[in-house]
Amino acid sequence: MSRLAFTLAATLSAAAPAAALDETFTTKGPTIRVTTAAEGLEHPWAIAFLPDGNMLVTERPGRLRLVGADGSLSAPISAVPEVDARGQGGLLDVTIDPAFQENRLVYLSYAERGEGGNGTAVARGRLADDGTALEDVQVIFRQLPKVESRQHFGSRLVFDRDGHLYVTLGERSQERFRLQAQDLSSHLGKIVRINPDGSVPEDNPFVGKVDARPEIYAYGVRNVQAAAINPQSGELWEIEHGPRGGDELNIIRPGANYGWPVVTLGVEYSGNPLPGAAKRRDGMVDAIYSWTPVIAPSGMIFYDGGAFPEWKGDLFVGGLASTALVRLDVDGDTVGGEERLLESLGLRIRDVAEGPDGAVYVATDEDDGAILRIAPAN
Repeated sequence: MSRLAFTLAATLSAAAPAAALDETFTTKGPTIRVTTAAEGLEHPWAIAFLPDGNMLVTERPGRLRLVGADGSLSAPISAVPEVDARGQGGLLDVTIDPAFQENRLVYLSYAERGEGGNGTAVARGRLADDGTALEDVQVIFRQLPKVESRQHFGSRLVFDRDGHLYVTLGERSQERFRLQAQDLSSHLGKIVRINPDGSVPEDNPFVGKVDARPEIYAYGVRNVQAAAINPQSGELWEIEHGPRGGDELNIIRPGANYGWPVVTLGVEYSGNPLPGAAKRRDGMVDAIYSWTPVIAPSGMIFYDGGAFPEWKGDLFVGGLASTALVRLDVDGDTVGGEERLLESLGLRIRDVAEGPDGAVYVATDEDDGAILRIAPAN
């Protein structure tokens, strides 16, 4: 056993939890088997696989854990930044550096308190060789301005092929903040692109523009909790929560305006129209696919594994309100149809990941949450 494997094994609980779920489901394609890969997690928010097959998993109250391939949970990893775990806030996404095997860098997004209220922040630190702590933790990005809200932190972290880091930022929900999604001097309702150290890429679309924050890559989004790079095009795709109706799948392009809150396919939660909103406007980008009623999207992947060859290139999306894993049949820049998996389990799906074994893994957003593994039944 290597030193790293030994030290990781030492930090993980010796006894894996018993499988709480082992069910077979028929789909439009393969028959799938769903099993519990890990359990006993409090509102797990995100999954990031390490090169050795172990997972990093965030729990919204503020804990980061290593989860072994046998389902065992480590003690909370130390030196995670303090989080504002109120409402929808807390410890949110996790991803690893593209060069993790050399630098062992881990990136976390979270709700952070500060002057004026709270907002989304991103920190990075080196995962210690024994997996018990983060070292040299630095905050590399803070959403500004901070405002008083417990909602819509966005928070997905995605690296592109060139090593840039995209951060999705919610518009913080409340009507008094919404129009900042159209304001380039604010990070609210934006997708930003930064370098791994937090610096700004020189080719960002608003670099050098007066009254524009240079980190901004695209704007006019609501609350993006699902994002992934399309492996065919290299472009960022995202899915954002609509209000009452109008969850949107968008292809993100530099400098583009996606309309919120002056364009929406939904209405207020009260059922009333959004003041001044239209379904489309010139100069604002239309969604390529939408849901009404909403699925409440969180977490997504383009499937690229070998376990399900018939699903290669399809998009898998977690559904919170829909309690489903939603599969979209993708052809180029269009969606040909969808299928909803796992609905009968009645579980809120918060994140989706592809494992090194080609299986699909999902995190369930529950008080006693779990990581489920979806693999071929035979």
